[in-house]
Amino acid sequence: MRRCKLGNLYKMLALMVLTLLFASCAGPSVKRTEVDETIDLSGRWNDTDSRLVAEEMILDCLERPWLERYQTSHPGKAPTVIVATVKNRSYEHINTQVFIKDLERTLINSGRVQFVASKDERIELRQEKADQQQGFTDPQTQKSIYKEVGADFMLQGSINAIKDEIKGKYVMLYQVNLELIELETNLKKWIGQKEIKKVVKRSRYTW
Repeated sequence: MRRCKLGNLYKMLALMVLTLLFASCAGPSVKRTEVDETIDLSGRWNDTDSRLVAEEMILDCLERPWLERYQTSHPGKAPTVIVATVKNRSYEHINTQVFIKDLERTLINSGRVQFVASKDERIELRQEKADQQQGFTDPQTQKSIYKEVGADFMLQGSINAIKDEIKGKYVMLYQVNLELIELETNLKKWIGQKEIKKVVKRSRYTW
């Protein structure tokens, strides 16, 4: 009788183990969501941080005195801006190109500045215009290689991170610094800073 009970117990344990194995091997569960919905799984820098920081910092930049002064000294002309390098000085991988594109989008959509293509984009554009001069393009539609608009200001900056950790809990602080520099004089016309702080608790149960 005792052997029978032990046998049943072993069968139940084996069934439980098999159930867990099948559950762990099951495919991922996928749920579509809105692109602008805030989803923070790991506490790391994510697409929401990139978008919100870009929007807040550009709004602050465009409300500062440099823009009004430029418009006063250059009536009817919008300043021309280029976004240069945003350096990742944190210890984690951050795709800074996503952040740069968020900055560019916010600047262009503001309607208050003109925007120049990036260095890499200009190289490709110049190659296309050079190809047009080879005789295969209708002369009336060829684009001149000497009519590029030079930037008045350059926007550059960095993303930094600090992690404070204790058992089962840590705090992430992200600090984004941006500077707007006048190309002709190298004068810094605006300095902006935005911080994001996240408190993350680890689960007690890990597999």
